Amino acid sequence: MAEPAKTTDVRASQAEKVSGGHLVAKALKNEGIDVIFTLCGGHIIDIYDGCMDEGIKIIDVRHEQVAAHAADGYARMSGKPGCAVVTAGPGTTDAVTGVANAFRAESPFLLIGGQGALTQHKMGSLQDLPHVDIMQAITKFAATVPSTERVADMISMAFRECLNGAPGPSFLEIPRDVLDAKVDLDKARIPQAGRYRASTRVLADPDDIEKLADILVKSERPCVLFGTQVWTCRASEVAREFARTLNIPAYMNGAGRGTFPPGDPHHFHRTRRMAFDKADVIVIVGTPFDFRMGYGKRLRADATVVQIDMDYRTVGKNRDISLGLVGDVGRILQAVLDATSGRGDNGAGKRKGWLQELRVAEAKAYEKILPELKSDATPINPYRVAYELNEFLTEDTIYIGDGGDVVTISAQAVQPHLPGHWMDPGPLGTLGVGVPFALAAKHVHPEKEVLCYFGDGALAMTGWDFETAVRFKLPFLGVVGNNSAMNQIRCGQIMKYGKERGDIGNMLGDVPFGKFAEILGGHGEDVREPKDIRPALERAREAVASGKPALVNIWVDIDVWAPGTRNQTMYK
Repeated sequence: MAEPAKTTDVRASQAEKVSGGHLVAKALKNEGIDVIFTLCGGHIIDIYDGCMDEGIKIIDVRHEQVAAHAADGYARMSGKPGCAVVTAGPGTTDAVTGVANAFRAESPFLLIGGQGALTQHKMGSLQDLPHVDIMQAITKFAATVPSTERVADMISMAFRECLNGAPGPSFLEIPRDVLDAKVDLDKARIPQAGRYRASTRVLADPDDIEKLADILVKSERPCVLFGTQVWTCRASEVAREFARTLNIPAYMNGAGRGTFPPGDPHHFHRTRRMAFDKADVIVIVGTPFDFRMGYGKRLRADATVVQIDMDYRTVGKNRDISLGLVGDVGRILQAVLDATSGRGDNGAGKRKGWLQELRVAEAKAYEKILPELKSDATPINPYRVAYELNEFLTEDTIYIGDGGDVVTISAQAVQPHLPGHWMDPGPLGTLGVGVPFALAAKHVHPEKEVLCYFGDGALAMTGWDFETAVRFKLPFLGVVGNNSAMNQIRCGQIMKYGKERGDIGNMLGDVPFGKFAEILGGHGEDVREPKDIRPALERAREAVASGKPALVNIWVDIDVWAPGTRNQTMYK
């Protein structure tokens, strides 16, 4: 009997082929990415098809800036890099602000941008721009993917750079024909996460560890500032142990807020300038000497200053230091603690008076500000809003600040209860991060309450994506400190040019954002009396619990500013 004719299994042969967009999705899945934030465009749709197959959620937003900010927020919340996908040309340039914000804030995410086909290079294809040239100044890595076989390999390369030293964003543009083409799967290298890069938890020079241990044991009036990198390195627990064991007063800024719970005996909030003026040893952990630190000039000139940072380039920048240690800040703090063990009480006993002196000053500072925090004035004092927000927080509330002066004021009162429960733009000072950060935070932690406090100018920038929260069932509680102005800038203009010219270019219309929330499918209400703040917040909390995002629009006094704004210290 003759043998039957051999047939080719077309499906099997097709299964061996894979498109560039599907390689993107496979590489993202290997990195642990479970969501991409995106705004659609013809250049990138094959990535969506791949994400559908790999089980990666697609959250599509209304502006590419929101996609980039949300990827940044995802990284901050989750502890792993985020991902945003945008189309070519204006899609990529719209995302530039989000990339730049993450770059200054040391937040790792990959932005993937579309590009015209390689076959149309320099021909003037739709939305063709030199994206890589644009992005190089604000990323740790920026490149074009030259072939479909290289897609996954270059994505792993970009993520590796995101996590090299102090983290930050990377950018890849992928031409349309590279994304759409199909190649044999066995010809496309797909690096496996955990098998193609080394640990980034680097320890500083052991000799310097011993030097710092000696400095601290001998110190009588030390203090420590824990910055964003304490949260980046997930080092909150060892940071608390460091301060408690050595009996050192601790201050926090950026994402370092929440390292200590409110009321902790080593948590100090209102006496940082006094501590910097009187301390004999100042340890700065994971924050640069930038404008927030007066470029280092706010530290006592003759103090012993020690800087611990993930980035070698940051150590000693803008101010000379006594000792610098580079590496994972958690490992360094633990090593210093270990090095101080066995040395009596490590000097902790002699610092009781120093902590008590600061604690008395903390109480006096609080008493001084208390009348404003509990003010019954109308229009509502923004300090009263800050007080009400702090009283309203639960242990599980993630607090996000998006704005100028109202958020600066809130930082004087609002104290998150847990590490990782404070988010702000970071040193770029970008407005408009609030809604995208809230989307990301609620995606990562659906069980937690997410509360975002906006200035009205900040909310107006990306507020339309409140509808995205409705659409994707990511309910958060928004509060607007509404003074109908870009008020932080207005303060400086009035001081510099007088009242006649102080209101030029910074006054806004009276927008009832409570109605805006209702139009977009959420809960909203407006508040004009201090006594109505807490009941409105409670009703908003109930709405969020039912699945509706909410906005409480609080009309605040336009002529109340934070001390830093009045003194224009952000420019000094």
